[in-house]
Amino acid sequence: MKGLLLKDWYMMKKYCRSFLLIAAVFLAISFAGDENMFFVFYPCLLCGVLPVNLLGYDERSRWMQYSGTLPYTRAQIVSAKYLVALLAQVAVLLATGLVQGIKMVMNGSFSLEGFLTLMLLMITVATVASSISMPFMFKLGVEKGRSAYYVMVGVVCGASVIAPRIFKGQLRFNARPNVLLAVLAAAGVGVYALSWYLSVVFYRKREI
Repeated sequence: MKGLLLKDWYMMKKYCRSFLLIAAVFLAISFAGDENMFFVFYPCLLCGVLPVNLLGYDERSRWMQYSGTLPYTRAQIVSAKYLVALLAQVAVLLATGLVQGIKMVMNGSFSLEGFLTLMLLMITVATVASSISMPFMFKLGVEKGRSAYYVMVGVVCGASVIAPRIFKGQLRFNARPNVLLAVLAAAGVGVYALSWYLSVVFYRKREI
């Protein structure tokens, strides 16, 4: 497993540097902008796309066939991609929480309840964004499963439209962290775990 993660790390360093730059730009815009939550949620979308891009490179380089000669199970190959997505999402959540927390303090609008509400929403969006497309990719391949990517984009865009109804100018919250938000965040984590399981099942049955 360590070797698979190291391989993906080298690939990200070579092919995915632009993701870091784009995420930084959107974090800066969300810091300087108004209540448009699309700029807050978009880095989550990038993290959801990251393992998809890695899968695309694997397919084009015939890595999927070559990996069958190595002492790795298909479950481990799938798990490596999910761990990459998980680590990327954790990094984005921490960075976004820091940026938005600083913004709220500077605006004089910081409250623990408001900050927790934002983080619960972020966890929900992050887990769903990473979960939707990957089972289709492992079952059908990257090209045929690409339509799931557009569904993921729609989820993030929809969340960015709904969120301003909860948030008011400059992230002043009307909502409080409640049972519903906690349930949504827990459901997002559950969807991620289910997606992981389905990807393992689909990839084990797929002919390479």
